[in-house]
Amino acid sequence: MILLVLALFILGPERLPGYARSFAQFIKKMRTMANTAQAQMKDELGEGFEDLDWKKLDPRQYDPRRIIREALLDDSPVVKHADLNQVKTRTQQKLNLGEAAPFDSEAT
Repeated sequence: MILLVLALFILGPERLPGYARSFAQFIKKMRTMANTAQAQMKDELGEGFEDLDWKKLDPRQYDPRRIIREALLDDSPVVKHADLNQVKTRTQQKLNLGEAAPFDSEAT
């Protein structure tokens, strides 16, 4: 209501209908563009478009506090530092004198 009164004072009663008409045309163009974009998405995404759950894609659901809380309270088995020391791979083993280091020709 305040915007209408303000527009009436700024534009004046003689120019207000013209601006209202152009604003209505702008809104119609925006609706047409939105409908065209939706139809194009439907064509490009295929049949599964209607089944797409948009709430799962909402970035507001990814609260960092909740993600960290769930990660900290996860019941996955904890690997202790001592257990890691017992596992030795080829890269962790010491080479004997004169022994060549392992070489991967595809990695270089």
